[in-house]
Amino acid sequence: MGKVLILTNSSGGLYDFRNEFMQALLAEHEVYISMPDEVKEKELAAEGARIIRTPINRRGINPLEDLKLYRAYSRLMRRLKPDLVITYTIKPNIYGGFAAGRKKIPYMATITGLGGAFDRTGLLLKLVITLYRAGLKKAACVFFQNEENRGIFRSFGITARRTRMVMGSGVNLERHRYEPYPEGEETHFLFVGRVMKERGILEYLEAAKALHSDRVFFDIMGYCDEDYQEMLNELEGQGIIRQIGFHTEVHPYLAAAGAIVVASFHEGMSNALIEGAATGRPVIASNISGCLEAFEEGVTGFGFTPGSGQELIRAMEKLLALSGEEKAAMGRRGREKMEREFDRRLVTEAYMDEVRRILRR
Repeated sequence: MGKVLILTNSSGGLYDFRNEFMQALLAEHEVYISMPDEVKEKELAAEGARIIRTPINRRGINPLEDLKLYRAYSRLMRRLKPDLVITYTIKPNIYGGFAAGRKKIPYMATITGLGGAFDRTGLLLKLVITLYRAGLKKAACVFFQNEENRGIFRSFGITARRTRMVMGSGVNLERHRYEPYPEGEETHFLFVGRVMKERGILEYLEAAKALHSDRVFFDIMGYCDEDYQEMLNELEGQGIIRQIGFHTEVHPYLAAAGAIVVASFHEGMSNALIEGAATGRPVIASNISGCLEAFEEGVTGFGFTPGSGQELIRAMEKLLALSGEEKAAMGRRGREKMEREFDRRLVTEAYMDEVRRILRR
């Protein structure tokens, strides 16, 4: 058995979106997971993974903290001597990749989205590009979740020895099983994700103010990642929105919704979108890479320009104009698309194919 080290910034993200890959790895290798939190520690440990806690500041660039993270990863690799390192998300990709490259340990990285990193300008953009180049240039394989992201990396000269495309993390079609569309005259829009500007929360709140009624409701599921809590509390007090909070098990909330809303400015591949579609719900989504691949305009949902509250309102109005039967049919077509294109087993096979290729060398 080989020894595999996984670096991630979220135990919940690893377990919820990549656990099938973890199980496939555990069947063939000894697996260590470096992560900053304990949200899914018990579940991952019960499956046989060995857990190592490594603090990460997920937001911003702090040279001292990032140097500590690089050194922590370097010490970990020196101690464990893994045969393969697998990294997810920005800081593990950069600092874990750089540490693995310097120690000549094969590693795989996954670009789960660009966030706001490439929206920067001047010296900050140059710094981001330099860090990515250093972190990924020796990677045995870098996985991308949409072609636009891969093209952006190429345009900035951020290269690896090999790249590969997957349909995001895919969706577990059994866990997110098809659910009959909710009966009745009410429509619940559900925003799923961190409450922050680049997730489109301001546009969603604009739509909520314009369209909420005794039959149209606006729910928010996710933790507040920026300074919007006072605003959310005020709007909830006025009956305009409902805060559901963060939940590790989202399926019941997807099933209760009439439509899933993803208003992000950037996505690798939206997990909320594909899980909602798998559940049989129409989607309202930004017309961006990472969303466009997962829905069909007027067939499984409606798109809009990110950052435009008025376009989001018009997309929601299109959905509200449909009958219950038409909404249900749209949701069924979304489920069929997920079955054809986004089955997580296909993604797991792609990752395991690369693991075996790398370890055979």
